[in-house]
Amino acid sequence: MDAQLLAFVAVAAGMVALPGADFTVVVRNALASRRSGLATAVGVAGGLVVHTALAAAGLAAVLVTVPALFRTVQLLGGAYVLYLGLSGLYAMRRRGTAWAGADTEEDEDRAPGPGRSLRQGFLTNALNPKAPVLFLSLLPQFVPEGSPPLPRTLLLASVVVVLALVWFPAVALLVDRMGRWLRRPRATRVIEGGSGTALTALGLVLVAGPLLH
Repeated sequence: MDAQLLAFVAVAAGMVALPGADFTVVVRNALASRRSGLATAVGVAGGLVVHTALAAAGLAAVLVTVPALFRTVQLLGGAYVLYLGLSGLYAMRRRGTAWAGADTEEDEDRAPGPGRSLRQGFLTNALNPKAPVLFLSLLPQFVPEGSPPLPRTLLLASVVVVLALVWFPAVALLVDRMGRWLRRPRATRVIEGGSGTALTALGLVLVAGPLLH
């Protein structure tokens, strides 16, 4: 493995592990159940595959260079993240004190199904307007001069997907492992309230961006 590729792996690992909407959605669903968390994690990786394909096809460059198109994607992504945040806050408020004395079976009943969790993870990542910019600005820096750009770009993008397939399931499993403590009513309300607030704030920022331009 060449030094440039090693450097990219280190940078990409930090990029994937950086907390954001993906991380928040995985944690929230893993708190509901391990299956939901893992499905969300796979969905996030699936969203990265979309960005990989766009970067390889050169469509990401079109997205970035056409302001109206970029703002549309940004608005859609922000609206979806905002929806997830508000849904989380509403669900937390609705359950309220109803969780007092709730058992594991009830926790499983409120967990989103694998299909819904997979879709949430996928859409959260696929509609992230910052991803195309990141792929276009970061990947070319690690393509050696004189090398065919397409094979190298696909390799680098694949590294990001693999890292996501390692990191996000690990996060889901860790949350599930700590489930006995994290699923206590008070801890759950704090985590869900925090994740709902974070997603709502991020969604508002993403929606406000294109509307203010």
